[in-house]
Amino acid sequence: MTLDEMAKSLGVSKSTVSRALSGKGRIGEETRERIQEFARLQNGSPDRAQERPEAMKNLGVILPADVYSNGGPYFQECILGICETATFLDYDVLIATGSANDVSGIRTLVEKKKVDAIILTRSMEDDRGLQYLTDIGFPVGLTGICSREDVIQVDTDNEAAAESLTSLLVSRGYRKLALVIDDMEYMVNKSRYRGFCNALRKHGISPEKQKVISGPLKVDMLDAILNDLIAQKTECIICGDDIICTRVMSTLQSEGYRIPKDISVASLYNSPNLDCFSPAVTTVNVSAKQVGNMISKQVINFLEGKEYRKKTMMDYEILVRKSASGKQEE
Repeated sequence: MTLDEMAKSLGVSKSTVSRALSGKGRIGEETRERIQEFARLQNGSPDRAQERPEAMKNLGVILPADVYSNGGPYFQECILGICETATFLDYDVLIATGSANDVSGIRTLVEKKKVDAIILTRSMEDDRGLQYLTDIGFPVGLTGICSREDVIQVDTDNEAAAESLTSLLVSRGYRKLALVIDDMEYMVNKSRYRGFCNALRKHGISPEKQKVISGPLKVDMLDAILNDLIAQKTECIICGDDIICTRVMSTLQSEGYRIPKDISVASLYNSPNLDCFSPAVTTVNVSAKQVGNMISKQVINFLEGKEYRKKTMMDYEILVRKSASGKQEE
């Protein structure tokens, strides 16, 4: 009998059934006993994947497959935060890589019973790994957002941050903006795009009249893209993250463009990569390490039956610098 079938028969959620059978997580004793008795009457627990060994005090962390070629400092800082908190709470961390369509690393950790929970570090649309983990009721945390109620989530409010930065730029006189952002299958980019559009509408500006360039930013196409934006008299380029901003700033400066006199630049994510540029970049600043600290803490609290938060939004700040200080100051 599957988890779904048991949940429907008992009138409870699938995650409640999973917690009762695994012995982990907060659940009423009466409910736990009722579910366990039902499972015994059905000749044991449901899927074999639900059988849990005694706690090993290991967290599995799944990094994106492209983390070494296109990951940037975010994932390095995030994993540092996860490990820092896990070590303090006497847990070890096992790291694997995966993508939206490759769940082999996750399956290995789960089916060989190496970890007590999995933390995914990138939120993607139609993520098979997340689907697999929630289907079998395995404890899972996410540094990002998703619509699943049984996933512990920690993220920055990227939609609000993008709206705040875009609104600030508009208030400083910019009216012709361009958003250059990575693949929209990443939930963080969907959130940032929504925030960009929200800010424009609130200021009476049509998002449809602003330039949006999305998808992997190929280096050999960047010169043409930037020249086109300048030819169209774009006043400010908003970069979706620090990696894009690094490429945009480097290309503009190597081509002899003056920032912000010829064109202004801002970034929706800050990192040490941007520290080398002059003028300094206007950006959204968040702590990836604190995101890692928080997701590790919440997942471990859940595993140990302590109070935990299902969803946590971390603070951010807007750093206003000379790369987009305002049209009146150029």
